[in-house]
Amino acid sequence: MAKPAQGAKYRGSIHDFPGFEPNQDAEALYTAMKGFGSDKEAILDIITSRSNRQRQEICQSYKSLYGKDLIADLNELDMLDIREIFRTKYEKSLYSMIKNDTSGEYKKSLLKLCGGDDDAAGQFFPEAAQVAYQMWELSAVARVELKGTVRPANDFNPDADAKALRKAMKGLGTDEDTIIDIITHRSNAQRQQIRQTFKSHFGRDLMSDLKSEISGDLARLILGLMMPPAHYDAKQLKKAMEGAGTDEKALIEILATRTNAEIRAINEAYKEDYHKSLEDALSSDTSGHFRRILISLATGNREEGGENLDQAREDAQEIADTPSGDKTSLETRFMTILCTRSYPHLRRVFQEFIKMTNYDVEHTIKKEMSGDVRDAFVAIVQSVKNKPLFFADKLYKSMKGAGTDEKTLTRIMVSRSEIDLLNIRREFIEKYDKSLHQAIEGDTSGDFLKALLALCGGED
Repeated sequence: MAKPAQGAKYRGSIHDFPGFEPNQDAEALYTAMKGFGSDKEAILDIITSRSNRQRQEICQSYKSLYGKDLIADLNELDMLDIREIFRTKYEKSLYSMIKNDTSGEYKKSLLKLCGGDDDAAGQFFPEAAQVAYQMWELSAVARVELKGTVRPANDFNPDADAKALRKAMKGLGTDEDTIIDIITHRSNAQRQQIRQTFKSHFGRDLMSDLKSEISGDLARLILGLMMPPAHYDAKQLKKAMEGAGTDEKALIEILATRTNAEIRAINEAYKEDYHKSLEDALSSDTSGHFRRILISLATGNREEGGENLDQAREDAQEIADTPSGDKTSLETRFMTILCTRSYPHLRRVFQEFIKMTNYDVEHTIKKEMSGDVRDAFVAIVQSVKNKPLFFADKLYKSMKGAGTDEKTLTRIMVSRSEIDLLNIRREFIEKYDKSLHQAIEGDTSGDFLKALLALCGGED
């Protein structure tokens, strides 16, 4: 069996490969393709490490040796697999390599054989559209168990915790380690019991005492953990609308990812704490289509049933049929569907959209829209697709670069700690090749770091 000469790592294939023997490479390609299955790695090694001139010589040798057209034989292979191997191995698409490093009729034939560019964000060639569709089929039936990193403490004793916290804040100095250890290792319901017990025993408000003893990032984290979730979210929304500017990203993050029950609880908490409805606050602080999207999300009235295939096809067709450039119509159609349909139904809509257009719906939104409207719709789509991954991305961005976005980091760690932070950790390490634990260690310090790592719950 003839073996291909070992290919160097792909560098553009503009230079001749040393020791090139076209007959040997032709034999190696023929061997790699014949029989049951094919050696796609060997095929890629030859194609990507030879210059354009050498590849054309291989085609000629192949024809001479076997009386067959090499391009036609390659066409019989599962090109989708080859493209995936190439993309993974070289971090660029096979299509772009062919486009940049070949020429003439040979280039046209190879590009036609390749079938599509994997570097075109959101675009699927026909075969990949089918694969994406099948992936959605699997995700639609998959039941991922969501797990937080903070669970109710065993042998919970609110009396002992209240006394330990009082001791940690009494007299000169503050025992931050005790505060962190207790607050981060109790569920929110247990923390509320500690607050009540603290007041009963000492006639003091635990939140007020904590505010006077700790400060900065640690205080924001600990005090956030001490608040009931709906009141914490209500406060974050209020802060996002305070002052001269509006933190649109925080508004989107909260309203686009909470369940109906959570949204309704937030509305009640907002009214109770600020004596104003959340809808009125959003109306006063935002405008245009973005305001309509937020108010729609803030009603907490999303459908909660399963998918309806016929309706999903109609919904996908509705957004697919909008003329390009008709921004207002597109935004209205997307809002009607993305803000009201259930998550299972939207997953089916996204499947059908891929089938109809060969595009991912997220790519279409990014291409056709802009600003806060685009960001809101993208957040909804990403949340529907994979909510833990959405939050993993947000956490990564909060710690990326020179500075740290402590507000976003704290908000997500507090709000997801009992819901899906363990899932977020898994998505984080899978996407970024480092653990959330490592990212936090590298970007924060002191007691804030200790508290975040306690919430993180471990190293992956």
